[in-house]
Amino acid sequence: MLARTGEKLAISGDTGAPASFGAKASLRASWLSRLVVTDFRSYARSEIALDGRPVVLTGENGAGKTNLLEAVSLLSPGRGLRGAAYTEIARDNGAGGWAVAATVETVDGPVRIGTGIEPGAEATRSRAVRIDGAPASGVGALAALVRVVWLTPAMDRLFLESAGERRRFLDRLVMGFDPAHGTRANAYERALRERNKLLADEIMDDAWLGGLEEQMAEHGVAVAAARVETLARLRGAIDAASETHFPRADLALEGTLEDALAAKPAVDVEDEFIRRLAASRTRDAAAGRTLEGPHRSDLLVRHRAKDREARLCSTGEQKALLIGIVLANARLLAARGAPPLLLLDEIAAHLDEERRRALFDEIVSLGLQAFMTGTDPVLFEALGAGAQSFDVRRGAVTPLN
Repeated sequence: MLARTGEKLAISGDTGAPASFGAKASLRASWLSRLVVTDFRSYARSEIALDGRPVVLTGENGAGKTNLLEAVSLLSPGRGLRGAAYTEIARDNGAGGWAVAATVETVDGPVRIGTGIEPGAEATRSRAVRIDGAPASGVGALAALVRVVWLTPAMDRLFLESAGERRRFLDRLVMGFDPAHGTRANAYERALRERNKLLADEIMDDAWLGGLEEQMAEHGVAVAAARVETLARLRGAIDAASETHFPRADLALEGTLEDALAAKPAVDVEDEFIRRLAASRTRDAAAGRTLEGPHRSDLLVRHRAKDREARLCSTGEQKALLIGIVLANARLLAARGAPPLLLLDEIAAHLDEERRRALFDEIVSLGLQAFMTGTDPVLFEALGAGAQSFDVRRGAVTPLN
């Protein structure tokens, strides 16, 4: 199914973007000109032609708007914005598999990409990826083509949830600058799981554990270093921005490797981490998990003007802080010629009119292709002809302009 869907994609040389949008479009390094979903959630099949403008999807709750955002999120590495198991995504009463395909318009020309699982796949941990019709080695190949960042209503509690949620949010931002970051993070997690299993089974094989600990140090320090570098960039972008309707955030990382990298070369931090892991085997075995490493780091956020931890701010302030961080990241990537696709689920409903307009203005000024959902089209009126609007209902997507 995946291959057939990818082959159906046609590439049009004319995007159909209005002339007034052309100046903004020239800023983009990549955007989607076509999106096709097959047996995906509530959709038997739907095909959407896009012209590079921001995309507004409106319809009743449960109409399938977020499903389309999830489909776009799966054009990047990972399990998408819902974090769902791949077998859960297949449409009820469908063939059993699912596919998402798109045409990405890049500075080097259009590229066809597709991903999904075949019918009959059981509890699979992986999905197939095709680029221009040819099988790719894995989902990591998508990172160099499409950078995706999302905000969903579930993330409104990001500053109140576990550190793991904040790490995943930060790592998504890091991948925009370093596409290999996800591959290194996965390699670290695999070595971590294997070490934990050996310790749980009381297999204290020094050579086996030592090899895993060397892998953890190599990949873990690289993960921590990429986070430190990205956070430094974000701080600079936040400081350099003019006053906006979104509060400035003070950002910091809490983690042993991140702290060590501030004072020592990476090679020395690796060696020290290997020694600490070896020395902590008995302790970690008793705890049932590895107690030190980048898998325990945390992103710390404060509201600068109020000098208050984000977790202590109001719900509205937390959302505004989060939007401000995402926009700072988008500005940085746009300056590098690689602005991300923004997936903003129900973003406008909880912003006042002034902040909605400020958000829309920045999206358009950066030339971002943002996919935004909402139940009321009135919330997006400020965008006017600057956005493509679609009505979503019962597994069908209808253009409104």
